[in-house]
Amino acid sequence: MAISQRRNRTKRARTGKRIELTSRDFEIFRVLARYRYLPSTYIYAFVGGASETRFKERLGDLFHEGYLNRPAPQWELANCRHRPVVHEIGPGAMRALERQEIVEEPRTWLRASADRQFPHALMICQILASIEIATRLRPGLRFISWPEMLAKAPAETRDSAAPFRLPPTAASKEIVPDGLFGIEYFSNGSKAYRFFAVEADRGTMPIIRSNQDQTSCLGKLTAYRRFLSAHGQRTHLGVPTLLVLMVTTDCGRLGEILARLAHSPEVTSVFLFKATESSELSFPTTKLLFEGWERIGALPLQIDG
Repeated sequence: MAISQRRNRTKRARTGKRIELTSRDFEIFRVLARYRYLPSTYIYAFVGGASETRFKERLGDLFHEGYLNRPAPQWELANCRHRPVVHEIGPGAMRALERQEIVEEPRTWLRASADRQFPHALMICQILASIEIATRLRPGLRFISWPEMLAKAPAETRDSAAPFRLPPTAASKEIVPDGLFGIEYFSNGSKAYRFFAVEADRGTMPIIRSNQDQTSCLGKLTAYRRFLSAHGQRTHLGVPTLLVLMVTTDCGRLGEILARLAHSPEVTSVFLFKATESSELSFPTTKLLFEGWERIGALPLQIDG
């Protein structure tokens, strides 16, 4: 009896197997149209199903037959063989969505060349997707995506070629957040809203530099503070407030950031900080929504209410 060989998960090997696309396949395609990169664990959290094992097998079929891609840079990451496989939408899935006239707006503005900064791009997707998934677990919360924010922004912003670029003020350079989103809170018949900018810190940027023209954590937060002081969140985004979430991948790094920025007049309570290990982000984490964020000079703040 011939023994079937396990398929290589890093290289596509078409079998000619006929794929009958299901409604859940289309949900997979839609999720990956929204998020550039997602591990299988996140896709399963969005789409669901009775068996996660069977779900992963289906992802394998969709990959090998050209519907999904598995970005090559993931195989260069530490412990990659022990992490959930990261997927992105492939040409077959894009054609399937086009045939059904299904259009999904991306949650991010990652460029086609995002592979060059793959770990950072993946982290951005994991942060935003974790928060979106967590909002679905709590009645009364609704995730507001960047396209929804943009649809209600001032006309000048909507017409911009790069509306996600926060314009410079007289005292600061322009800012390109890693992500923008909001949360709608419904309670006792009324709605409230908060809006957030996301900064994904992998420890590659210095916290403080003596040369202010060079990039640093403090330099970027200073630009945010000046943007907010000029009410840029209202004039550019059309939102009343904007909190800045900085997620770092190491608790030691977080402690160093808080200590180095503790006495800076540029840092205010609108800046929220949290550490989440890279390995923890391999799975959707609810701590980004349901656990407190550190602030300098203020008590921790939870963003779930």
